Amino acid sequence: MDAVSYPQEAVAEFVSTRTVPLRIPADAQPHATNFGVRWTPTLVTLDRDGTEHHRTVGFLPPEELIASLLLGSAKCHFDAGRFSEALTEFDEILARHPKTDAAPEAAFLQGVAGYKHTHDPKPLKAAYEKLAAVYPDSPWAKRALPYRLL
Repeated sequence: MDAVSYPQEAVAEFVSTRTVPLRIPADAQPHATNFGVRWTPTLVTLDRDGTEHHRTVGFLPPEELIASLLLGSAKCHFDAGRFSEALTEFDEILARHPKTDAAPEAAFLQGVAGYKHTHDPKPLKAAYEKLAAVYPDSPWAKRALPYRLL
């Protein structure tokens, strides 16, 4: 990704303003073992306590990289119960990166976060409807299938 994705202005801007990047050689111990790094590049999204919330393995083109990093950040918020912040980032993925591989998962988790934030099942059904309409072949559409009954 050094030759293609990282030099892109949008990627550099995102990484420098919205992440705390740390680059470690893939064979650096004990980190490679502790984080299960088997191939490069491996990008691991951690929270402030060092808990992993998202991971990608292999090359990602610029738009996919930004969406994946944003999904990792959203999942940190989601897992910490900060649903409003997670929803903001899921919305951003779906608005700015709707054709990326991160988008279907963002749509699914948007519904779950909406439900957990409001205790209203409408966001779950909306997530199913969005997934069925826009990402019908994604595994996330299959996972949302029960929400059609709400």
